[in-house]
Amino acid sequence: MWYGEYSHTLDDKNRFILPSKFREKIRSFKTKKFYITRGLDGCLFLFSSDVWSKLEEKLKSLSFTREQSRAFNRLYFSGASEINIDSQGRVTIPDYLKDFANIKKEIIITGVSDRIEVWDRGVWDKFYQNNKKRFEDIAENLFDI
Repeated sequence: MWYGEYSHTLDDKNRFILPSKFREKIRSFKTKKFYITRGLDGCLFLFSSDVWSKLEEKLKSLSFTREQSRAFNRLYFSGASEINIDSQGRVTIPDYLKDFANIKKEIIITGVSDRIEVWDRGVWDKFYQNNKKRFEDIAENLFDI
């Protein structure tokens, strides 16, 4: 559903414009409501409301008696913010999420199938450099094709 890697910058109000290919898809959505939250590996996750609802159901089914489930759900859901994408395709990043992801001015927006990830450019560059050489090894360990 979401694919590609795009370079953007934040404006003075902590907003960025989604890539045009993403905006085109969003025009067909019934709602412009999205959810942004703490991601993994130092990025932010951005989900459409449909995908968020499905994910929420899965996470709610985890046993609250397990410490890891409680910790993950607390951090994940307490970090979530419901947002609306404006008519120009802009997204505002709350300050606490900007701080979490060490986002300064330059960002990388990546489409990762059912979610959009928002990265500080320096953090993304480091992640990419550390993992591009391992890409084939990772594929070999994950897939039996």
